[in-house]
Amino acid sequence: MSQSSLRYDEVSVGDALPVLPIELTSSLIVAGAVASQDYTPVHHDKKAAEAAGMQDVFMNILTTNGLVSRFVTDWAGIDARVTHVSIKLGTPNLPGDTMTLTGSVAEKDDAERAVTVEVTGKNAWGNHVTGTVKLALPVGG
Repeated sequence: MSQSSLRYDEVSVGDALPVLPIELTSSLIVAGAVASQDYTPVHHDKKAAEAAGMQDVFMNILTTNGLVSRFVTDWAGIDARVTHVSIKLGTPNLPGDTMTLTGSVAEKDDAERAVTVEVTGKNAWGNHVTGTVKLALPVGG
């Protein structure tokens, strides 16, 4: 994570964020579900996931949302403020795989001093998550 924050005038449309690979473990998937108080059995019980047609427990949307937010705030720094997140899930995140997050700045909003970052998280099956995150960034400095 950056110790200093990006400033609004330092960011341009098209800037790419550093790629972030995330190893998917049962512990990460179960801990994310429990931390977000999602006790749906398919997120923590392998037999329930298998009964639902999956090979193992799979990540819930709130954990994915948190990882996407972490991805953009690690890039932007501690003074950035997330103002909007919009994500869509695709393929499931399963233990033993890796989700690789990539992103780039899609637009700048001079009035709000904010940037919108387009994000994709891919695993071995394809896109797990796609979406956008809007961040207000500090000015000057």
